[in-house]
Amino acid sequence: MSLSRSDTRPSPDCPGPGSGLRFAVVGNPENRRTTMFADAVRAAGHRAPRVLAWRDVLRGQYAFTPGERVRIDSPGENAEVDRLLRDSDDPTRVEGTAVWYRRFTAAVQGVTEAARRAGAVPSTGPEDVAVMFDKRRCHARLAAAGVPVPPALTGPVGGWDELRSRLTEAGISRAFVKPAHGSSASGVVALATAGPGRVKATTSVETAPDGRLFNSLRVRHYTSEREVAALVDALAPDGLHVERWLPKASQGGRAADLRVVVVTGRATHAVVRTSRHPMTNLHLGGVRGDLGAAREAIRAAGARFEDVLDTAERAAACFPDTLCVGVDILPTTGWRRFAVGEVNAFGDLLPRLTGLPGSGAEGLDTYAAQVTAVQRAHTPRAASGRTPGEATQHEQPPRAAARTRTHKPPAPAPKSPPSRTKEASGRPTEPATVPRGHREEHHHDATA
Repeated sequence: MSLSRSDTRPSPDCPGPGSGLRFAVVGNPENRRTTMFADAVRAAGHRAPRVLAWRDVLRGQYAFTPGERVRIDSPGENAEVDRLLRDSDDPTRVEGTAVWYRRFTAAVQGVTEAARRAGAVPSTGPEDVAVMFDKRRCHARLAAAGVPVPPALTGPVGGWDELRSRLTEAGISRAFVKPAHGSSASGVVALATAGPGRVKATTSVETAPDGRLFNSLRVRHYTSEREVAALVDALAPDGLHVERWLPKASQGGRAADLRVVVVTGRATHAVVRTSRHPMTNLHLGGVRGDLGAAREAIRAAGARFEDVLDTAERAAACFPDTLCVGVDILPTTGWRRFAVGEVNAFGDLLPRLTGLPGSGAEGLDTYAAQVTAVQRAHTPRAASGRTPGEATQHEQPPRAAARTRTHKPPAPAPKSPPSRTKEASGRPTEPATVPRGHREEHHHDATA
């Protein structure tokens, strides 16, 4: 099929210039993630993607066709799917994430294997997903690659008594306690301790009288050690990731961080998130901040906004089989240094946000940027006669000339000292930061 530009107006029945590409989406059909991606596919002139509902996929009812680009999207915000993944009749329940993780990663493994057997191209790899959805493994992978991350406890944490003891031993008085397999701040606790009996936990978790945990949209504070102990003890069976609570930079008197979207190794979109409490998630009352003001604050501190983008790209390069990730960047007080909080497999839901200048995604939202990246990878492949399996899965477009950064030939990121990730020590991994004016090179041909 010719890839030349058509003179006709694209439509679902006459898709026009992009008709050489076919997309399939594994997602929840009613979810805006699925509909927004479908809109981007149609706007690019392609036929509407086939949608394979998670509820069917989890029952083994799916198949792919040769050449399809298979987008694996979030299974969230669907009660039936949540019940299939963790046997819960209430999607607001916090517990059950370990079961959810095992079933979800097994499903992704099955989907990607079936896609590849059929000659289709999945948007991610099962190992990438498994690591991104285990905060402990994700943190260790980033640290091993020299990506700046907050120091963290290693090894399992059995409950409140053990957590309190290990934090004291490590000299950590403020920590984030996170369910290892959670997302969207579910079950996250911002914990501050100050001596025996003095504790404060900030979280969106509501504890029922019978001890069950529920997510809510209201952030609350627990100051009774008995309540905090019960909360941590209820979270611990699903696995915990515990890291130092880094003091964040502020904007307008509110704590601030950044979500940077990276597509095929390139940072394409960035948004500042601000909040009056430690969690900046927008559904918990966080709001979008002023990216221009953040860039100016970074410049005034003697750092560069390009350091933020480079840090995000280095994090994304740790997940080479994934087309797109959302990287949470934590700017420390004063906007001088930056660490990676998390890497999100489904971190591209940022409606109405268009691409950064010089990113190659100007004027495009996050979904359109991904469709464009797939098109760019597909065109030379089609011209050369290669089949999808004969080339790198996600090829990076040429770097835009408008990007002000200068890149040397790619080289592997240096490994961290072994002590940073040694599991047996039980001590926090050491923080890794990027000094001002210095940037370590990394593989830009690794996709993310």
